[in-house]
Amino acid sequence: MGAVRAVVFDTDGVLLATAARHAAAWKETFDGCLAAWRHPDTGERPRPFDAVRDYRELVDGRSRLDGVRAFLAARRIDLPGGTPEDRPGCGSVHAVAARKEQIFSAMVRAGGVEVFDDVRPALLRLREMRVGCAAASASRHARSLLASAGLAGFFTALVDGTDADALALPGKPAPALFLEAADRLGTGPGHTAVVEDALVGVDAGRRGGFRLVVGIDRDGDPRTADALRAHGAHLVLPGLGGLPAALAALGGDRP
Repeated sequence: MGAVRAVVFDTDGVLLATAARHAAAWKETFDGCLAAWRHPDTGERPRPFDAVRDYRELVDGRSRLDGVRAFLAARRIDLPGGTPEDRPGCGSVHAVAARKEQIFSAMVRAGGVEVFDDVRPALLRLREMRVGCAAASASRHARSLLASAGLAGFFTALVDGTDADALALPGKPAPALFLEAADRLGTGPGHTAVVEDALVGVDAGRRGGFRLVVGIDRDGDPRTADALRAHGAHLVLPGLGGLPAALAALGGDRP
């Protein structure tokens, strides 16, 4: 194992302050469908979506379809899969995913995109260190959001949900998304770090054999930090400010 020569960043919650918006969109999506869903045994309405716990455990870091499936399984709701042509609604997995897409897109149009304050300084320092950078996300919005935030120029490679669909890449916790990004950077996992805030993303980094898996805990919650470590993070940071120094300690600084 040598120096870290490249970094693959998740986008939501690591680069872009969009995690809260995603959580709110998921809550509106699921809670608006509860009246149409009933427990198969008791006939009771499932409990509402928890925008903290359910978001982190069931949907954060997953593709929209996988997130819908995880929530439905957790609430023991059985829906048909449907097709990609399904309109936004509550009657199929694809319809619920389309509903979330519609709600999130409206939120982005209304509120824009916010970048965490430590992102640009960290990316500039990594550029000085000649550490390659890629962004990887299960979201189909990642490319447009990074462009609108003025960050696209920092990344040599970008793999998003559209790429994942085109290449039939399995979603996290499978490492395929990150491995594809490392291949595009030309470094492979053995010389690449993964930076993630989602538990399934940290799982993916460890399963992919990446040189360093960094968990990001921007809320400073010890329970979150412990969970990130339990899922495989080698290192947990409160943001990106300490990332260049962490890579330099592994021999990644080559000014």
